[in-house]
Amino acid sequence: MIERATGLILRTRRLTETSLIVHWLTPELGRLATVAKGALRPKSPFRGKLDLFYQADFSFSRSRRSDLHTLREVTLRQTHPGLRQDLARLRVAACAARWIELATETETPLPEVSALMNRLLEHLDTQPATASVMFAFEVALLTISGLRPAFASASVSPGTRKVLTLLGASDWAALDRLKLSEAQVRELDHYLQPVLLDAWRTLPQGRAAALT
Repeated sequence: MIERATGLILRTRRLTETSLIVHWLTPELGRLATVAKGALRPKSPFRGKLDLFYQADFSFSRSRRSDLHTLREVTLRQTHPGLRQDLARLRVAACAARWIELATETETPLPEVSALMNRLLEHLDTQPATASVMFAFEVALLTISGLRPAFASASVSPGTRKVLTLLGASDWAALDRLKLSEAQVRELDHYLQPVLLDAWRTLPQGRAAALT
């Protein structure tokens, strides 16, 4: 049976010389993986449609034997071209994708997480990547997961405690006006790292680069 969904491409990897495995994030179906057979052939109908952080409507045939399903059709909705103009933006988006893979299970509905990732990509498409954007995503993911600590009692300076509250408000427009000093970035990172490790036991590769 063919199923249809709308999702973001979180990751791709080569399966064979001509085929790709595409990892999607969708609201209703959560994270799922599909194989795009022949996607690397010059005349493939998938050509130009399967890249990181593309948003698309797609259809697939569900496998009865594994969690790798067969991709059938893809119709692009959004490519987020601004991400590809700045390596820093790509670093933040890639770190966010890794966080989602660490913090969620496959094929479980993830409407809030999907909406969060969409908001992040829309922001990064037009705005610069900053440490405050990365921190805001992490705080929002903790909140969605029911793991957000009480910032009012955080062992940080009063100014950093205020920043934590602003980050928790998920006001992406306000992040453009939030200018963190190097000392504040270090203090926020020192506070959040143990919280994140307690929640998910590890930090994603590339997080340190995303904060610079």
